[in-house]
Amino acid sequence: MPKKKLVFLGSKPIGYECLAYLTSQKDKLDVEITGLLTQARKEFGNAHDLNALAEEHGIPALASLDQLPDCDILYSVQYHQVLKPEHIKKASEIAVNLHMAPLPEYRGANQFSFAILEEKQEFGTTIHKIDQRIDHGDILFQKRFPIPENCWVNDLYQLTYKASLNLFQQTLGHLITGNYKLVPQDALVGKFGTSLHYRKEMAAIKQIDLNWTKEKIERHIRATFMPGFEPPYCFINGKKVHLTPELG
Repeated sequence: MPKKKLVFLGSKPIGYECLAYLTSQKDKLDVEITGLLTQARKEFGNAHDLNALAEEHGIPALASLDQLPDCDILYSVQYHQVLKPEHIKKASEIAVNLHMAPLPEYRGANQFSFAILEEKQEFGTTIHKIDQRIDHGDILFQKRFPIPENCWVNDLYQLTYKASLNLFQQTLGHLITGNYKLVPQDALVGKFGTSLHYRKEMAAIKQIDLNWTKEKIERHIRATFMPGFEPPYCFINGKKVHLTPELG
């Protein structure tokens, strides 16, 4: 049988780690990586340069979604653009996305922050089929884990990062051989609920009202203080004051 052809879309450290694992297993899994599409992210430095990794392994680098070649499997890991139907159809078998949150509960962005704000006790990571709606397609694989008490958003991110990489590694062979069962998300909404969040919502949840209870203020700080991003803030006498863990 000919090798399965796979195109990888990804960015950020998790995308790099997944591609690195994929390249290390491609011969064992009898798969050919026929293209990479990524977004250059200066904040992650050369240590997570997907283009450099692709060049090292002779994987063609693509300039845009319009250059996607026909393939058997399309795999997205933290890719920044929503795929259109013509892109999804490039994959003859399946197009999948690794979404760093449990589905159907948390579609879209800022999932770590909202899980803390909503005082959830469980989180997770999901590999799902890509369809025309954001993080909406059938679920192939999922890993769930408890959220530690008084968890901070960066800690939840790190736990999800580790679980996501493990899920990618543990299920890659099953994906390539077609050993999976598709579970419609709509069948799980009654048990888990669902939501869709956008990046623009982050500014609103970072604004702290000092009239809130101490517990609510502390929870918003834990949910929104992330190194490398603007901290949560409040207004005192019309002046914007950023809040840090030390101040909180």
